[in-house]
Amino acid sequence: MSTTASYNDRVVRQFTVMTMVWGIVGMLVGVIIAAQLAFPLLNFDIPWLTYSRLRPLHTSAVIFAFGGCGLFATSYYVVQRTCHVSLFMPKLAAFTFWGWQAVVVAVAITYPLGITQAKEYAEPEWPIDILITLVWVAYAVVFFGTIAKRRIKHIYVANWFFGAFILTIAVLHIINNLAIPVSLWKSYPVYSGAVDAMVQWWYGHNAVGFFLTAGFLGMMYYFVPKQAERPIYSYRLSVVHFWSLIAVYMWAGPHHLHYSAVPDWAQSVGMVFSLILLAPSWGGMINGIMTLSGAWHKLRTDPVLRFMIVSLSFYGMSTFEGPMMSIKTVNSLSHFTDWTIGHVHSGALGWVALITMACVYHLFPKLFGTKQLYSLKLVEWHFWISTIGIVLYIAAMWIAGVMQGLMWRAVNDDGTLTYTFIESLNATYPFYYVRLLGGLLFLTGTLVMSWNLFMTWRQSTGIVPAPVLAPQAA
Repeated sequence: MSTTASYNDRVVRQFTVMTMVWGIVGMLVGVIIAAQLAFPLLNFDIPWLTYSRLRPLHTSAVIFAFGGCGLFATSYYVVQRTCHVSLFMPKLAAFTFWGWQAVVVAVAITYPLGITQAKEYAEPEWPIDILITLVWVAYAVVFFGTIAKRRIKHIYVANWFFGAFILTIAVLHIINNLAIPVSLWKSYPVYSGAVDAMVQWWYGHNAVGFFLTAGFLGMMYYFVPKQAERPIYSYRLSVVHFWSLIAVYMWAGPHHLHYSAVPDWAQSVGMVFSLILLAPSWGGMINGIMTLSGAWHKLRTDPVLRFMIVSLSFYGMSTFEGPMMSIKTVNSLSHFTDWTIGHVHSGALGWVALITMACVYHLFPKLFGTKQLYSLKLVEWHFWISTIGIVLYIAAMWIAGVMQGLMWRAVNDDGTLTYTFIESLNATYPFYYVRLLGGLLFLTGTLVMSWNLFMTWRQSTGIVPAPVLAPQAA
């Protein structure tokens, strides 16, 4: 006797659609605050439109709303296909979708009102933090429950990356957000002074390391081979990549605190481990890119694959630049400058956004029952518009950052500063105009993608057959 079962793609479809919705919102807010830096009067003296309130809204929208929905969608899709089972506890999976949207909406309301903890990447106040914790625990139960009931003995490497990302973010979120509430929307952290800074950047850097790296590497290890229709270049290298990355990343956070009250030895530990990180990071990049060995010709005809390979190139570039910027002598020039902004966006736009968009392009026809995307030509247009936007953005910030660092440290023969801060700000304005243009181009590319996906959905019959699993002995 045998039974059949089907994959649960409803929640995958929901998260995939909201990935694009929140992507547009987050990038639009990013363009608005970039415009405010170039033209300060654009906040109209309205408190909830000021840069200081919209900037954390932008970072949270693109990281946790856009990126987070992309991670939920792809991890739920991949874990089912690689384990040959449907999702564990489908109602709990549905709760993760609606709970995560509630978190995003709560953040979108509270941040402009000035209700935040003022912690980088961890701004939500305690009631929202509790909801995040509940959703994340449910996510872990669904994901690891699916792994536990798998019909395939082997656990594919993408699931190791997804699993590490889920567990580590849970630990980071809970420890960094331990706080004492004093009212409904106000709390104080249990840590103080330098300890609070250490805990925050242990969280902050590892939010980058696990939310924005490990999770998206899980995407890479499944979708690049699928799109290229070739096995991963080296499965052994993928396992070495996983364990070395996981072992080293946790120790790199103190490089955010060079020349601070944090002990010198802790700063040096962060620098050394950051430099070590270069090896596993480039191992993963090489593994992904070399998957195309013998199939490089596909890049000429497959723009989705081009998105993936270019995203891996940006991953390699940002994971080289990050360790270099952690060296104390380099950091003395780069810290607090727009060079850091360029570095962050080479990773966020070039790596995270491009690999997410590529995966959404790959998934959409499968999830909505169409044979192919509405227009590959629009994918081409999206690729070039976004790539040019990224290059303009990060090049402008790199040049502005180095210029700022050099101007701030320039001294006259008598030891006085050569330039005032206002002079460095005036010199930066032309680069803010270029950054705004780059951001506008990237947002335009995202809108082109959304139109393409909408038209792809229009081609759907409206009836999406549930993918059926192979018969299973009862």
